[in-house]
Amino acid sequence: MRFEYKGLASLCLSTALILPVAALAMPRPQDDHERHEQEEKEHRVYDPAYKDYHNWDQREDGAYRHWLEGKHETYVEFDRLDHKRQEEYWKWRHKHAEHEEHEEHEHQ
Repeated sequence: MRFEYKGLASLCLSTALILPVAALAMPRPQDDHERHEQEEKEHRVYDPAYKDYHNWDQREDGAYRHWLEGKHETYVEFDRLDHKRQEEYWKWRHKHAEHEEHEEHEHQ
């Protein structure tokens, strides 16, 4: 074999061996989706007044935004609120969670 063909053959062989390894290293789309769902489930917030945890998901975020609107306040991430304001939210949330459960049972 001539020198040029040996170089080309070596390049093709290297590419053939590296491509499958590189493809395995790339995340699959469903992996990103599953990771996002897992992160959403893992984002838990502790309520010291009631000594329980709450998953901070879309439902909780919606309730929090509703609470802020009722107080005519602009959105601030819950984690950035001071301790007293967080307690106010949890007190309101527990009161309204009972009301929501009652309404859900009526509509079923």
